[in-house]
Amino acid sequence: MHTSDKAAKPSAAALKDLAPTGKLRAAINYGNSVLAQKGPNGERGGVSVALATALAERLNVPIEFVEVQAAGKSFEALATGKADVGFIGIEPARAAEIDYSPPYVILEGVYMVRKDSPLKTLEDVDKPGITIGIGLASVYDLYLTRMIKHAKLVRAKVGGGAAGIPVFLEQNLDVAAGVKQPFRDYVRDHSEMRLIPGAFQQIRQAMGTPKGRPAGLAYLRDFVEDMKASGLVAEALKRSGQDADVAPPER
Repeated sequence: MHTSDKAAKPSAAALKDLAPTGKLRAAINYGNSVLAQKGPNGERGGVSVALATALAERLNVPIEFVEVQAAGKSFEALATGKADVGFIGIEPARAAEIDYSPPYVILEGVYMVRKDSPLKTLEDVDKPGITIGIGLASVYDLYLTRMIKHAKLVRAKVGGGAAGIPVFLEQNLDVAAGVKQPFRDYVRDHSEMRLIPGAFQQIRQAMGTPKGRPAGLAYLRDFVEDMKASGLVAEALKRSGQDADVAPPER
């Protein structure tokens, strides 16, 4: 596996930043099934689990998984210092409290409507009177909060890549917004639904760490680039049955 010397040998400062308690506390979000999954017997899988495990091995410290069900909860764990790293979409609204690595995976935000909906294009959605179901504090919630000017956002009580679907159904909304893969799977099983062509957002999934840990952040940046180049990210996606795109290199 290709590694840089810098990434392979963490400095004392990087180790202190990334494992201040002597272990790596990694927030894993099971609300995004593209990135993390938990089996019937509690076994963990997915690209974020693989990256966290590889990072702990690099640092030569034990790992503690901080398990959450939504990206907003991962952000809270990082912002409050309860986790040292997390797996979270790059979003300006979060950048005041956490720092990001380069992205390791690119996801897409998509819209789902009923098959007989008059809405045909992405541009049709942001109109007066249109209601959109979304997951609370998700990266696409934060994005659409900035971008939507006329339609009304209706937030589920929870976050997650597919959290917009239940609120869409329960409140008979016009549109559900969320992550492409779980929405595509839902449409495959529900012929009365369809996706609007295209993506309203490119979601850059990165590793995050609490603000004010510069040596740890520098190490994390190198680590993520190494993991993309080595093939670990692509292999972990394939092993967990996911078809997301590996983010391009940034160095």
